Amino acid sequence: MPELPEVETVRRMLAPVVTGRRLLGLEHDDPARYAAAEAAVGRRVHALRRRGKYLIFALTGGLELVVHLGMSGSLRLDEGTHTRARLEFEGVTVFFNDPRRFGKLRAVPAGDYRVLPTLARMGPEPLTRGFTARAFAARLARTARPLKPALLSQEPVAGLGNIYADEALWKARLHPARPANALAPDEVRRLHRAVRAVLRRAVERGGSTLGDGAYTRPDGEPGYFQIEHAVYGRAGEACPRCGRTIERLVLGGRSTHVCPRCQRR
Repeated sequence: MPELPEVETVRRMLAPVVTGRRLLGLEHDDPARYAAAEAAVGRRVHALRRRGKYLIFALTGGLELVVHLGMSGSLRLDEGTHTRARLEFEGVTVFFNDPRRFGKLRAVPAGDYRVLPTLARMGPEPLTRGFTARAFAARLARTARPLKPALLSQEPVAGLGNIYADEALWKARLHPARPANALAPDEVRRLHRAVRAVLRRAVERGGSTLGDGAYTRPDGEPGYFQIEHAVYGRAGEACPRCGRTIERLVLGGRSTHVCPRCQRR
C-alpha cells in the first residue's frame, strides 16, 4: 500500500500540474465505487494537499476530492492497463490506476470526513512541528495494543504503513509486539526520532517501489528507498546493524520484519 512517502511524492509532482486547473470531467468504470466523486466536476483546484496516506484536492466552492490509493493504486500522467478513472483537467488528464480496486475517490465538504473515519481520527503529521515526542507519548499511552498495530491504526501518528512501521521500529530498536503503552520515555523519544528520520529519507528517495512494481511516480519512474530498507522484505538476510538474521513474523495479520537481537521483546 502506498504510504506517506509515496503519497507525498505523488502530491509534489502533481501539485504544479493540476493547481489552478478546472476538473472538466471524470470518467470511470465503476459507478458504485466512484460516483461519489462526480460532484467535483466543474470545480477548480486551488491546492493539492496530503493528510497521512490521503491526497486531498482542495476545490472551489468549499469541496474536496479525497483520493486514497488503496493497496496498489497510483495517479499517473499516462494511461495504464489497470486505469479505473480518468480525471480530465483543463489541458491535462490524470489517470487513476488501481489493479486490485481498493482505491477510493470521494468528494466531500471541506474538512467533513465523517464518511472517511480513518481520516477523521488520524493523528498528527509526522514531519510537522505538531508531532512532538510528548504528544506522541500521550497517544501511545492510550492503547495496550502491540506497537506495530497501534502505529498502523493512524491514531498515534499519520501515514505509517507496513514498510515504514517496520523500518522505524528497527531504527528505534523496539520490538513491534511490545505494548504501546509500556514504552519508557526514552523509548518513545527514540521512536519519535526514528519515525521522522525514516520518513524524511524515504520522501527524499521518492518512496519505495517493491517487486510487484505497483507503485510508481506520476511520471512512471520508480521510487528508490527500497534499496535502503534495513529489514522490510529482508527475512533471512543479515541485519545491517548487528549481523543477526532478520526474521519474519505475523502481527495483527500483517507480515512483520524484525532483528531478534536489536529488537528484543
